[in-house]
Amino acid sequence: MGTEKTESMFRMSYRVSVELRATSEAVFARLTDAKGFPSWNTTVTSIDGDIVQGSKLTIRVPIAPDRSFTPTVVELAAPQRMVWQDGFAPMFKGRRTFDVQPTGDGGCTFVMEEVFTGLMLPMIKGSLPDFRPVFDRYAADLKAACEGRGAR
Repeated sequence: MGTEKTESMFRMSYRVSVELRATSEAVFARLTDAKGFPSWNTTVTSIDGDIVQGSKLTIRVPIAPDRSFTPTVVELAAPQRMVWQDGFAPMFKGRRTFDVQPTGDGGCTFVMEEVFTGLMLPMIKGSLPDFRPVFDRYAADLKAACEGRGAR
């Protein structure tokens, strides 16, 4: 585990991957339970809305307690893939992809990537926080929850 960051002028991304001793179905059950999210994920304070394709969510996080994020679930192909998107292209867009792939031994690999793009990115990326610690914590929380080591 360890989040990778890449960036160029109009693109910045964060990517984390972790092996889980859990089925893809069990992982997706956690990832799509909006009300239960805060019970296992310390990077999320609350999620309002249902995590279903086409739904707009309202997410609150501890690193920005006075702000909410409102992504739309633009793709949901359980138990392998989910995509949330927010913003307005071509100015600024964030796209978070969740991929879960079985490993053949009853476990799976979880990969989460967030890609920020847009014409405004060069002007605002300096004001964005470093998401590497948040992504690392997210993956560790998911691993603990799916492998039965408790929640926060």
